[in-house]
Amino acid sequence: MIFKKEKILLEYTLEKCSNCKKDNKRKYQDNDLLFSKCGTCSSCDGELFIERIFSEEVS
Repeated sequence: MIFKKEKILLEYTLEKCSNCKKDNKRKYQDNDLLFSKCGTCSSCDGELFIERIFSEEVS
């Protein structure tokens, strides 16, 4: 008998500062939209935008 191992995926959002280009990876939230403003940068007070939404497999 062959068993399939179920894959577990965790979703993340990558935020990027428009000023200093610093990246911040955080857990995905339901209201995240690509290229939308999501806050201010903690380093330079620039605007943070959502650059990427992705998932990673947990082993």
